[in-house]
Amino acid sequence: MKKNSIALTLALTLALTLTSFPLAAHEETANTPVVPILSVQANGEARVAPDEATVRLGVLAQAPTARAAMDESNRSANAILEAIRKLGVRAEDIQTSELNLNPVYANVPESRGGEPRISGYQATNVVSVRLEKLDQVGPVVDAGLAAGANRLDGVLFGLRNDEAARATALTRAAAAGQIKAQTLAKALRVRLVEIVEVVEGGVTVFQPPMYRRQAMAMEMSTADTPVSAGQVGIDASVTLRYRIEPCPAQGCP
Repeated sequence: MKKNSIALTLALTLALTLTSFPLAAHEETANTPVVPILSVQANGEARVAPDEATVRLGVLAQAPTARAAMDESNRSANAILEAIRKLGVRAEDIQTSELNLNPVYANVPESRGGEPRISGYQATNVVSVRLEKLDQVGPVVDAGLAAGANRLDGVLFGLRNDEAARATALTRAAAAGQIKAQTLAKALRVRLVEIVEVVEGGVTVFQPPMYRRQAMAMEMSTADTPVSAGQVGIDASVTLRYRIEPCPAQGCP
């Protein structure tokens, strides 16, 4: 009988202890003060002159057989590469970026069954040429066209080292965020106490293409290809989180 009494007492004590844990946690959460936060997001931009360019050009050849299409494409591609190398472009700056061979289908009238049939083949060979001297962009395009290129995919301008431009964009984004936070605090009649969090949203380098064309035959011209590098844009974003508090009766400074 005594053993049963002791066991009952221990069970009641354990049950009361376990029940008190969630109550204590709830009371602690209820008593924790809520810290008011002001969060702002801002962007900053830097624009600088590019110091490199990438030219994409090549050849599209079509023939009745796959072998003939590839042979014609290879001959033109080799001529294009030779013409570009003669301008002093290093071999490591020339890279094959596209090499394709696809069948060409002819539409068959429905009266003959309507099933498409292969009428020939198209072979594509495109190279990317990286140039550190921007005054070579026009001559490279002209040399490629003169050697048989009939496809110009584009010219992209960029930066070899963009660290300084990225830092400028981030600095401007942070400054814009501070101004935005100050403006909101003034409008809401609160005071910015301190920054509690800074989150970098990322930095993006915009490289607008100078040209963008589909594969097509191009007529040769005796005029040189004009080139205008313009500027490259770098955009950065940041998020700032401030701890705030109400302004005192005499107003915020």
